[in-house]
Amino acid sequence: MTTYAEIYTDGSCHTQQCVGAWAAVLLIDEQKIVLSGKENDTTHNRMEILAVINAIKYIQQHFPIITKIKIVSDSQYVIGLIGRQSKFTISNFTTKAGNDIRNVDLVKELLHLVSIINVEFVKIKAHQKATDVVNYNIEVDKLSRQLVRESVKNI
Repeated sequence: MTTYAEIYTDGSCHTQQCVGAWAAVLLIDEQKIVLSGKENDTTHNRMEILAVINAIKYIQQHFPIITKIKIVSDSQYVIGLIGRQSKFTISNFTTKAGNDIRNVDLVKELLHLVSIINVEFVKIKAHQKATDVVNYNIEVDKLSRQLVRESVKNI
């Protein structure tokens, strides 16, 4: 069994209804595992972070042998969080005005998770056109948007 996993993540949100969803495709050996979830009273950025957090937690719980994870995301927000980790730590996760940074709970959780397992983040272009090559970023984008549409329909 491999000690490596590749994960594609995305999140979506209906801004007026504040209903969101996230999706992740985990590729481990020859397995493809699809995870998803819905949230109320949320934002797009929270869904993007939750997709990554839930995927990492799933791997830790079900595949403890995995020691390296590659996260592929079109979220500049999520990718940028990792680059600002030292800044957040120095500022104690607060803004210059002294308020908590946005999504402080999820940011802290994500940074904790990446501190205990080797995670590489790769930024991918959003909303790519379908080609003959399998593109899991398109798949998670479609799934998260579909879940949001279904949730809004049921309101």
